[in-house]
Amino acid sequence: MKMLFRAGLLACALLAVVPLAAQTFRERLQEMREASRQPAARPPTLPAGARAARDVSYGNDPRQRYDVYLPAQARNAPVILFVHGGGWANGNKDNPGVVENKAAYWLPKGYVLVSINYRMRPDTAPIDQARDVARALADVQKRAPSWNADPANVLLMGHSAGAHLAALVGASSTLWRDAGATRPRGVVSLDSGALDVPLTMKKPPLPRIYDTAFGRNPADWIAASPYHQLARDAVPMLFVCSSRRQDACPQGRAMVEKAKALGVPMEVLPEDLSHGEVNRELGLPSDYTQAVDAFVRRHIR
Repeated sequence: MKMLFRAGLLACALLAVVPLAAQTFRERLQEMREASRQPAARPPTLPAGARAARDVSYGNDPRQRYDVYLPAQARNAPVILFVHGGGWANGNKDNPGVVENKAAYWLPKGYVLVSINYRMRPDTAPIDQARDVARALADVQKRAPSWNADPANVLLMGHSAGAHLAALVGASSTLWRDAGATRPRGVVSLDSGALDVPLTMKKPPLPRIYDTAFGRNPADWIAASPYHQLARDAVPMLFVCSSRRQDACPQGRAMVEKAKALGVPMEVLPEDLSHGEVNRELGLPSDYTQAVDAFVRRHIR
């Protein structure tokens, strides 16, 4: 009888501890997500002579800001406009892995690097986040001469959710035209699994990140789908994809095939890197960095 009583007490204790542990984990996860949206405690390290202009406004919302990283001597400089990832709900323009290696590689070559924030889920749907990217593009083009940069030579680059948003702006000229921008030179999409949004949403099991981002309305899926918005006036694109994933490379290849029929040059670059490494390692000395740089140079005038 005593043994049964003790077992009952142990079971009650476990039932009390397990929900508490789950709650603690959820709280920690939420804390991590909230922390990812905040500015870095220490600004990114830049090459010698480079300088930064931070929190330049391109809209009224606090998230509609970008940082500009300027080379030591800019002269009619091309611009790379970078869109961070974070599942359409998290992340910040100076998160670890976003700026430093890219700045170290492209700033000494005379490029300007711009890293943007945008409004986030749950308040802002992906199509409106893409409109933020287009507004940032227009604002960067407007301000470029003041940085000794060329407004006609702006290329979009993004990782993960940011790769989807950059590709959507590059696929749909309506987005950048409505924002008052001129045509960007191209897009480098770093490991997006949402180039064909309806396909992503219909493949089980559906990760919660996509369900939260895109909702359950198929019309919203199509509006936010680079594959479905792709038209003849789309810009050239490079789809870097992790060969360790099942979704990113096939969707990139499908974009290339559709673009081929439309006469738009697009390429796929599979890399044996993790999803995070595709972003973090770009700019480090490697064949991967050189391949991305070759695409950038081909499409910068």
